[in-house]
Amino acid sequence: MDFFKKDNRDVLQSIEHAQQIAFAPVVFQASRALRNAGLLTIIEKAGKSGISMQDVTEKSKLSAYGARVLMEAGLGIGLLTCDNDLYKITKAGAYILHDAMTIANMDFVHDVCYKGLFDLDKSIEHGKPEGLKVFGTWKTVYEALSKLPADVQKSWFAFDHFYSDDSFPLALPHVFKGTPKRILDIGGNTGKWTLKCLGYNGNIQMGIVDLPGQLNMAKKNIEEKGFTSRVSFHEANLLDKSTKLPTGYEIIWMSQFLDCFSEDEIVSILQKCYDALDSNGQVYIMETFWDRQKYEVSAFSLQMTSLYFTNIANGNSQMYSAELFRKLVEKAGFIITEQIDEIGVSHSLLKCKKK
Repeated sequence: MDFFKKDNRDVLQSIEHAQQIAFAPVVFQASRALRNAGLLTIIEKAGKSGISMQDVTEKSKLSAYGARVLMEAGLGIGLLTCDNDLYKITKAGAYILHDAMTIANMDFVHDVCYKGLFDLDKSIEHGKPEGLKVFGTWKTVYEALSKLPADVQKSWFAFDHFYSDDSFPLALPHVFKGTPKRILDIGGNTGKWTLKCLGYNGNIQMGIVDLPGQLNMAKKNIEEKGFTSRVSFHEANLLDKSTKLPTGYEIIWMSQFLDCFSEDEIVSILQKCYDALDSNGQVYIMETFWDRQKYEVSAFSLQMTSLYFTNIANGNSQMYSAELFRKLVEKAGFIITEQIDEIGVSHSLLKCKKK
């Protein structure tokens, strides 16, 4: 990856970039307001001919002043253009309005992260998710998930599922290549991966390990699909040193799970996996490594997501680099027999076995 080896901006570009950073919170909220107030939609519908500010105001529910300051901000942000007093939407504006990834990212940042990020510096200083206090007194967001406000839950799960939903179908053939009979889904969350496996193979028996709140959500979703007889549910806190994983599974699956933990915790969880598997057992890990991305913007998005973990989730985890993660896998007693990159939007799949 060569994205971050050199500073490619000249002096003027660097000054410009610094100002974009300085006003980034304003840019974010103005863009969201342009979207949510319907201004981007009104301007887009006007098409190539464009539309005057007065006409936009009349079609919106905003005052002339409100529409004016937002639309003028939209010019500087790059969401709109204006020629002969006629406004048009840019490609970036259309992505803010329609792109599923952009919508998921923006809603997640606003609903889950934005208020808490005021205390990011304290989170780094204390090693605790100080931003989480805007929602309550939990130690980690995972304890809080089933109790967060509905809009926050919606944005959290939309963000989480957007990336996994695209990757799961692509990962299934790799996992089922050896025709396993029993798979243990650790960090099963709402049961999406388990349901994918149950639908993919009519003989597979699944197990799910998670905290009580998430496990109850998974149970509900699996019951609704009529698959309860093929699933075992295991309530467990994997940070508890006394916790042992259920045995008898050929494959242990973890997707977007280990990034929720610190380096030492990852090693500890993987060692529990090691103890639960026989000599032929395998661990499949699907993660988004920022140093294995095809595009710079993907690496950037993952690096920024790391700060959600720092500030909101738990204070000590991140979107890891593959280079660091490999060392943790090996420290736990496994070797990586295969690494498949570019699965879905940004995932890599690691196939691991005991040394």
